[in-house]
Amino acid sequence: MQPYSTLADDFYCNMHLNTEMALPADRETILSFFERVQKTYPSMRNFFTRENGDFVLEQDKEDGSKRWVSLEPRRICRGFLNPPSIDEAIGQHELVLDLIPFMLSVSKLDCEALDYVYGFDYLYRGNHDQLVADALGVPTSLASFAKIPGAQVINFEPVVTLALEESCRRHARWQVETRTNAYQVRRQEFPEENVTVCFTVRQYGSLGPDSTFEDTVRALRVMSDELMEQCVMEQILQPIRETIAAR
Repeated sequence: MQPYSTLADDFYCNMHLNTEMALPADRETILSFFERVQKTYPSMRNFFTRENGDFVLEQDKEDGSKRWVSLEPRRICRGFLNPPSIDEAIGQHELVLDLIPFMLSVSKLDCEALDYVYGFDYLYRGNHDQLVADALGVPTSLASFAKIPGAQVINFEPVVTLALEESCRRHARWQVETRTNAYQVRRQEFPEENVTVCFTVRQYGSLGPDSTFEDTVRALRVMSDELMEQCVMEQILQPIRETIAAR
C-alpha cells in the first residue's frame, strides 16, 4: 500500500506536461498514440472527445482505482486515482513521457512546464470553508475578522507557492479547493462534496541536453515526497482529516 492512501478518502498521482507549441491534432497521430498507451494498459478502453476538443482515454473505475490520459492543445496529462503504489503511477507517467518525443514530436526544448501532482479528496457535508479555517487556523492578522458577531466564513482557500532554487525554475505549490457557496451557507443546506488539497512540484522551462522527461519527473517525485513529509502531511492533511472525523 502506498503511504498516502490513509490520509484522505481518495488520493491521486498526476503528471502534466505543458508545451510551448501546439500538439499534433490529426486523427492518425492521436489514435496511434492512444492505441500505444492501451497496448500497455488494456483496461483503458474508454476513448472520447470532450466538448472543448480535448481527447481522453480512461479505464472504468475498478476497486476505487482509475487510470486516464488526456491530450489538450498544449498539454499532456496523465493520472492515476488511488494507485496501488507510487511506483506504479510513476511507471505510467514515464510511459507517456517516453512515447511523446517520437509519437507527438514533443522536444525537450518544447517544455514550458512539467508538473508532478499529489491530490487528496475529503468527502464532507457542511461548510467547506469553515472546515478548512477550523482545521488549519486563521492567521493572527486576520483573526479579528473571524470574531465579528454573526460572521460566517464563505471563502477560505489557502494557497502557497514557493521557489525552491535561486533560478526560480522549480516551484512547490499547495492549495485547498472548497466547493461551498454563499447560497448553501445561507440555507444551511450542504451536499456531500469533496474538499481537495493539491500539492504540486513544477519544473519550468526547456530541459537541458543531458536531461530527459523521465529523469525530470523522477526528480520531482523525490522532492515532492520529501516536502510532503516535512511540510504537508502533519501540517495540512492530518488536521483536515481529524477535523472532519470530529464532526
